[in-house]
Amino acid sequence: QVQLVESGGGLVQAGGSLRLSCEASGRDFDTYAMGWFRQAPGKEREIVARISWGGGTTYYADSVKGRFTISRDNAKKTVWLQMYSLKPEDTAVYYCGAARLGSSNDPKVYPYWGQGTQVTVSS
Repeated sequence: QVQLVESGGGLVQAGGSLRLSCEASGRDFDTYAMGWFRQAPGKEREIVARISWGGGTTYYADSVKGRFTISRDNAKKTVWLQMYSLKPEDTAVYYCGAARLGSSNDPKVYPYWGQGTQVTVSS
């Protein structure tokens, strides 16, 4: 029902910034809650941030709070993750996920995913 494509990843030095984009296609994007997750080598996928379908409610993991901002524009069918003050421990593959019902930090609740985009932060 919805297809997601992430972009914007890359290699940056510690303290740098990146903006990730997740562009959606398909119907009813404005009814989906959206989340950004990340997965580092050898670790499980974890929540980074999420935003309600109307954009009125956001959540951030403690590890990124104050540094990352999630936003969405339903007219453009796009959700962004603006990342400032990046740290080496932010290095991971970042995934955009979509879910129709409720809100959750559990990646298993999100049935739709993009392909992921690599973020690498060097010391």
